[in-house]
Amino acid sequence: MAQQAEAKNIRLIAQHKLDGFGNGGEGIALQKTSDGRRIIYVAHECAPKDFTAVDVTDPKNPTTVVQTDLPHSNVRSNSLDLVGDILLVAYQTATPGLKPAGMGIYDVSDPANPKQISFFDTSGPFSRGVHCLWYVDGRYAHLSTGAADFEPHNQKDDQFHMIVDVSDPANPREAGRWWLPGTRKGDAEPPPTRHTLKDVGFRVHNANVYPERPDRAYLGYIDGGAIILDTSDLSNIKMISRLDYHPPMPGFSHTMLPLFNRGLAIVSDEAVTEDLSDHPKLTWVVDIREETNPIIISTFPMPPVEDFGHRPGRFGAHNLHENRPGDNSWFSDTIIVGAYFNAGIRVHDITDPFRPEEVAYYVPPASHPEKGININDVFIDENRLLYAIDRFKGGLYILEMDI
Repeated sequence: MAQQAEAKNIRLIAQHKLDGFGNGGEGIALQKTSDGRRIIYVAHECAPKDFTAVDVTDPKNPTTVVQTDLPHSNVRSNSLDLVGDILLVAYQTATPGLKPAGMGIYDVSDPANPKQISFFDTSGPFSRGVHCLWYVDGRYAHLSTGAADFEPHNQKDDQFHMIVDVSDPANPREAGRWWLPGTRKGDAEPPPTRHTLKDVGFRVHNANVYPERPDRAYLGYIDGGAIILDTSDLSNIKMISRLDYHPPMPGFSHTMLPLFNRGLAIVSDEAVTEDLSDHPKLTWVVDIREETNPIIISTFPMPPVEDFGHRPGRFGAHNLHENRPGDNSWFSDTIIVGAYFNAGIRVHDITDPFRPEEVAYYVPPASHPEKGININDVFIDENRLLYAIDRFKGGLYILEMDI
């Protein structure tokens, strides 16, 4: 277990332990307030905490603004996103049928006093609510969720892509939905064949839609692979293509990041075990110039399994910095930054997409005496500062790249 940071071309600016609770989830969002402050919002992986707001106006001296609590121990707020002063938070319960399950909508114009505007309820007898959400255009939220009227053949397939119109935050309404045909009871199509190596489900994890292509959605659909949708008509969403490479590879397609100007996409697969039983979990470079026929052209080099594979925690790919639209996010279609659990932050240069090269990394010292570290998510602001969170005890790391 590393007792000192392992770093190349990344240096630590500050660490904030989120008041001792840690447990960073998959949600990091940056707010520029009307009075000139910079506030980072962090979703928590599990109870008792809901979300934490941290003032990073002086990145060397981050301070807590507010930390909220969940109503009970069987709900988590794993994901969040923000546009202006409107914060959306995903709520997922431990088992189907519990509440609150859905999406909370908050006014954070005063970050120290977040006020819930409304709650979009997606609970139901077969629903755990919302695992992940994407909200970048100020109108539509893209949810990975169940619903009261969605009964899957297999409970592992309980979350689908739902689009919610939040242009009126007090009255959110469903605008469209899509699921992999055959996963819902009543579908004309037969259920998909279960993954033979490790069945983790045919459900959506990430659904990313960018303002420059509002008619396309890019989905990581776990055992369903990477999927491109035509969303030009939200009442009739259609699948354009599905890149499914597992089996033979282990499942859990997590994030599909399109690089429009290059005709490429980056797809990460999430490691979900701590014993290498689902190894390898990789990040793929995909040619999407012909979007009806995406093809894998390379993979990112991974840190050595003989070293990281036997450290505590998960080993493999996870979240990516997703080139979030807006003036507070850094964009690159050649430098890809990802969270790789016990291998920390890894940075790859894909100038040559056939030969990705690792150019930087940062692995913090172990935050937990038994579990080590697991870097869960990363976001980069317009000043090239990296904000990374640890799913164990490390909290929020503020870093700077030297590339």
